[in-house]
Amino acid sequence: MDRNFNRRDFLKTGGIAVAGTILMPSLLSGCMSGTQASSPLKYQLNDYLNHFGVTRKMIMDVLAEGLSRGGDYCDLYFQHNISNTVALEDNMVNRAFSNVSFGVGIRVISGEQTGYSYTEDITVSSMKSAAQTAANIANSNTRMKVLSLNEKTVPGYYKINTPWEEVSINDKIPFLQYMNDKVFSLSPAVEKVNVSFSDQTSYILFANSEGIIACDYQPMSTLSASCVAEKEGKREQNGYTSSGRQDVEFFSTSNLDRIAKEAVDSTLLLFDAVVPRAGEMPVVLAAGSSGILLHEAIGHGMEADFNRRGESIFSDKIGKKVAESFVSIVDDGTTPNNRGAINIDDEGNDVQKTYMVENGILTSYLHDRISSKHYGVEPTGNGRRESFRHMPLPRMRNTYMLDGPHEKEEIIESVKYGIYAESFTNGQVRIGPGDFTFYVKQGYLIENGKMTRPIKDVNIIGNGPRVLSDIEMVANDMEMSESGWTCGKGGQGVPASLGQPTVKVSKITVGGVNA
Repeated sequence: MDRNFNRRDFLKTGGIAVAGTILMPSLLSGCMSGTQASSPLKYQLNDYLNHFGVTRKMIMDVLAEGLSRGGDYCDLYFQHNISNTVALEDNMVNRAFSNVSFGVGIRVISGEQTGYSYTEDITVSSMKSAAQTAANIANSNTRMKVLSLNEKTVPGYYKINTPWEEVSINDKIPFLQYMNDKVFSLSPAVEKVNVSFSDQTSYILFANSEGIIACDYQPMSTLSASCVAEKEGKREQNGYTSSGRQDVEFFSTSNLDRIAKEAVDSTLLLFDAVVPRAGEMPVVLAAGSSGILLHEAIGHGMEADFNRRGESIFSDKIGKKVAESFVSIVDDGTTPNNRGAINIDDEGNDVQKTYMVENGILTSYLHDRISSKHYGVEPTGNGRRESFRHMPLPRMRNTYMLDGPHEKEEIIESVKYGIYAESFTNGQVRIGPGDFTFYVKQGYLIENGKMTRPIKDVNIIGNGPRVLSDIEMVANDMEMSESGWTCGKGGQGVPASLGQPTVKVSKITVGGVNA
């Protein structure tokens, strides 16, 4: 294979369609360095330049065009994204499809105003035309100079040995068939099974007028199983999803068995579930996926653009107490292989572990380039975008609460009557005030300090900042959720992950049944 395979070659040769998917040629597999980058295939910046069919001079000329009307700053975001999905329903492939997107987004900033344009045609003329469109945000005789491009070295937070582009649909189907059969074998009550797998690869090349040029290889894989079971004329449905920045080792037998068992167990549990009585009561949030409440009801309110515009309830809370001293919340782009891990953000900034709340004190918002300049702080590596068609916004990565001083058992024992909320779905949040409603898909009643019957069909209703201040206990069992979370904001979706330890909130309104 020619390692200098570029986009023009790709368009010339095309993909090979098989059973609704595209078998992509083997492309370069990374631009990573640092102690954690362990892929045996390492490529340099020139491989990415060749991949996109551009040169440093072309990039600098387009950047200069973006600054031609007096903008303060310009950047280019090249992306080649390849995604594939295959699914089985009751032993048969019922869908398989692929998508390939390729282009460059061009952003010009003038003060706090942004001009943005993109093109799928990476030629000098098309890129300059798009740059002229973005440049119209500015109108000044001052001309900023484009600095010479210097390569930025990025870490490697996701180990990839075999790129997904080298794995055909025919290689994937046996693993899905295995998991399909496994789900059916685990209980005679299982009547219907759906399993699916999706993989995605993004090749990123970033450059800006301040002289930074960097590249990144971003993989993603998601494996899901769900089933419908029937007992005594009653039907229940549930499932389980695992997702992360991983390669073909994701298809290990132990992982497939685990996902199948989680899907069946969570479905069968619902046959014994009851609806608790309604009212305000203590709620224990389980370690792991209940971090979705932390993400939605609290995390979004700490994104700097909402605070810069005064829309968030946290906009005047920097340096103030917002929780008990044993509560610390971080947003971390460096957690290896997690769904929200990134080597650099989509503005070319370093990622880091950012403390939003430290020992109960609100210490930092989540910043992109514009907000960090507004607040006079360094970017936190939270400038993220869905694709080259979108401009970056302050977005979460992997958001979680750190361990506290308590044990899970003592938290449960402290509750006379309440609920243990394990998994959530269909949440709605008002970002400004932080008001939320979440549907508890699975959990348990807590009665006299013990978890008793499983529960279902429960809503919890509350306010994120108030819940934060009402946290009474935090356990030492922090767990990250591995589910396929996609965070939506401003019409864009980006992969994210979340987690927390077991947490006791003194009171949240539970919508169950009146008693």
